Amino acid sequence: GASIVDMDFFEALGFKHYQGSQFQNDNVLREHYIDRIYDTYIDEDQLQACDKTVGEIADQLEPRPYTSREFIKEMGKYLTKHSKKKESLIQLAYENDVPIFCPAFTDSSAGFGLVMHQERNPKKHLTIDSVRDFRELTEIKIKSKTSGLLMIGGGVPKNYIQDTVICAELLGKEVDMHKYAIQITVADVRDGACSSSTLKEASSWGKVDTAREQMVFAEATSVIPLIASDAFHRGYWKNRPKRSFSKLFK
Repeated sequence: GASIVDMDFFEALGFKHYQGSQFQNDNVLREHYIDRIYDTYIDEDQLQACDKTVGEIADQLEPRPYTSREFIKEMGKYLTKHSKKKESLIQLAYENDVPIFCPAFTDSSAGFGLVMHQERNPKKHLTIDSVRDFRELTEIKIKSKTSGLLMIGGGVPKNYIQDTVICAELLGKEVDMHKYAIQITVADVRDGACSSSTLKEASSWGKVDTAREQMVFAEATSVIPLIASDAFHRGYWKNRPKRSFSKLFK
């Protein structure tokens, strides 16, 4: 949630992240309403403005359950008219009809905005349907003959997308495990957490085929540019048909 809302949407509204120090006195930062994310700072007043913007978007929508995909699409639509910084991931996804799923959507600035929306509209308000999120992701897996995963970090999104194989099987569908899988992480496998669990471990659950999996233990911002550049310059993507998964949900 934080990556897509507190970072991407936040900056699209014209706000900034600032290089700071992890050694600063946090009590002093609090006195100045500065929030610290390790060695990065953001303005709490600006973050609350982001919260309120999410709430205002919700106020304009039909009061019903929405998947995170549906609500993020509405955020992208909002940015086409109100963004201060162009090339937001949310806005580009909206303009190119690419669905974005965020299983932990309310664990972000969006959560505060939606709470304020519900407080203002106690009888008629929207909600985020995380179960339908999971069902829609599973539908993508069912409709795809072959699937692969590129996971940056871990946590909830990692588990959600891997589990689509299991969910499809429980729905009585015959699907293959994810054929390709790459995870980039700095988490230590010994802590037993989801973020650090290996892809070989996932194969024991029937989620990932071990024939084509690769764990990359590295800091993501140091290797993602290399991977993206390599994929772009190899040019294989030029001859591949564009996927339109959004059409599954219309």
